[in-house]
Amino acid sequence: MSKQLFNSTEKSNFILNMTEEKYSKLATFGLSAASFTVSVFAVIPEFVDKLSYSIVSGGLAVSGVICMILALIAVMKKYIDHKKIFPVCAFGAMIIWGIVSLINSYSVSTSFYGFSGRGEGLLAIVFYFGFFITAMSVKREKAVNAIINSVIASGLLHSFVALIQIFTGKLSHYRFIFLNIKANAASGLAQSPVFLAMVLSLSLTASLVISVTTNSKKKRIFCIISACIFSSVMMFTYSLMGIAGIISGTILAVIAVFISKTPKTRLVSLFSAVIPTIASVIIVNCGLVGEISSYKLYDGYTLWWADSYMRLSASGDYDSEKIDISDTMDVYKYLNNTTQDIIQKYYLVGTGPDQLAYPQLYTNGGLDPETADINTIIALNRGTFDKVYNEYLYTAATRGIPSLIAFILILGSVLVSGVKKIKKSPSDINICTFMMFICGIVIFMIGCSNITFSPIFWTVSGLLMCSAKKE
Repeated sequence: MSKQLFNSTEKSNFILNMTEEKYSKLATFGLSAASFTVSVFAVIPEFVDKLSYSIVSGGLAVSGVICMILALIAVMKKYIDHKKIFPVCAFGAMIIWGIVSLINSYSVSTSFYGFSGRGEGLLAIVFYFGFFITAMSVKREKAVNAIINSVIASGLLHSFVALIQIFTGKLSHYRFIFLNIKANAASGLAQSPVFLAMVLSLSLTASLVISVTTNSKKKRIFCIISACIFSSVMMFTYSLMGIAGIISGTILAVIAVFISKTPKTRLVSLFSAVIPTIASVIIVNCGLVGEISSYKLYDGYTLWWADSYMRLSASGDYDSEKIDISDTMDVYKYLNNTTQDIIQKYYLVGTGPDQLAYPQLYTNGGLDPETADINTIIALNRGTFDKVYNEYLYTAATRGIPSLIAFILILGSVLVSGVKKIKKSPSDINICTFMMFICGIVIFMIGCSNITFSPIFWTVSGLLMCSAKKE
């Protein structure tokens, strides 16, 4: 007999009588949507040049609202037990300190909604909290499998668009990554080559780990084919992140073989990452892509000039007197060192979410600060940047060191929980989720949070803490 509350509505009774299986099905829908909605919304500005990329944040809002509702239901149903309370509290503390940072920021509106085209304000972090809680409340292993499959499917969607960009130069803002460099760099629907490499790092890790741990021949073949596509596309991002993602995914798959104690012969599956990587370099060196004749890393050109400056006006042009834009290591070193200086000045509350460029501004170019568009003012300030490609530094700089501490506590508690989980039950799906999480925290060292990658990362983090059962 179903339960019913006194003077209750049909909606409240629906929640009260929701079974774990029903919740897991709804969570599968919401969390799978998190892998796709931002990408689907990104199609609009890619096809219509006059539309702003701020519309992409609507994709995050769609899946974010769904998972916030599911997260509230999970709390009402008491799916968050004492084993999960610490990371939830740490995440809550990070949001609370984010509010303090918002109040003390340069622009409250930007802190809440995020910079136009980036959308990584406090609201986005709240949505990530919803993904995290919803994922850790999943109760069925079938749902976990479906969500991981959606991550791979999302990678294939990005890769399909990326292949069009690579071989035709269409649907992309990175055909010319600099004035005279026609490289046809891939960005998929992730808005940036570096962001695409981050997303595909998770998809590649999932494909490689499943290919060496699953006993399903069909699934193994599918994952091998997917890994070939991912690794090849990642090389065409011409980024350090692409190479790091391929290396980390391959190493994690090797570790997975030993943890799962599957036959070592399955390590041959890893050639699905190695061979396409080499083939991609050969294709570029043969002059078959764009108008370049040798493979190089173009991080500085793509992340600073083509993305922040030209596409979004979220930063000024680079200063050639301070930085060699063609030297990838010099670019990252400059970004990191300058951000550390900002942290020393704003160590307590940060600059405000998504406002790293603001404290670097030194001129308004004669424009009235009260009426001039902020994008125009930022673009006038040569040498400024809006993203540091190290999430740990970025968190401390924009939301303060207390937020960084909370962030590390979340990751640490999830890591400990994940180690215990695979020791107790080293199933292929548990190992896959754990390796994807490890991949995420590693690439955060040379990458930063963004609305395409982060929903997937926080979903995976939550799944690592869930108590899923077989039907």
